Amino acid sequence: MLKKIIGIGITGIVVLVTIALLFSNNSIEDPEPFVKGDVIMPTKVSRPGCKETDRCYVPSLIVIEKGKQVTWVNEDSAFHSITSGFYDEPTDLFDSGHLDPFESYTLTFDETGTYDYFCTLHPWMKGQVIVE
Repeated sequence: MLKKIIGIGITGIVVLVTIALLFSNNSIEDPEPFVKGDVIMPTKVSRPGCKETDRCYVPSLIVIEKGKQVTWVNEDSAFHSITSGFYDEPTDLFDSGHLDPFESYTLTFDETGTYDYFCTLHPWMKGQVIVE
């Protein structure tokens, strides 16, 4: 009797595994590639306080050569933006729009100069790109 129960159990498992394999999607999709950022918006910067530790954008100051790109990555759980100028004086040079968590924004700087930027949603978040 025990042999019969074990046999039925094994047969049932084989049938279930076979059915699962038949109905499963055998192709493995590549996950979205992780974007390596030059500047990161880390977690919890949507709350005031990151300014005191200079961790709203990491790094908050980046120096690049003319013609190079900067990629910002939002690693926070909140929306953020990269908008040229200052909170009370935007300049319309660039604006990422609102970036969802884990979205990125890349911008090429073709002119030398100092480019200040901020987050339209969180006025304490400020950064600067210096293009040489």
